[in-house]
Amino acid sequence: MQTSTDRMLTRIKSIYLYIKQKGTVTTNELVEEFGITQRTVQRDLNVLEYNNLVVSSARGKWKATSKKTKVS
Repeated sequence: MQTSTDRMLTRIKSIYLYIKQKGTVTTNELVEEFGITQRTVQRDLNVLEYNNLVVSSARGKWKATSKKTKVS
């Protein structure tokens, strides 16, 4: 059984890869795609933004930065 931290990290990684693939996404699009609450999406995006992996180009719109990452 995965711990809540493992589930959170897996979800954040999935959100990051989704944003990278799509280009620009909205917060509502992430809510619908991942079936999670707006608050959870915002919390996950805050983690990604803190690590300079995503940036909000306009209110509620997100895109991946050009920071190099190695996803395993």
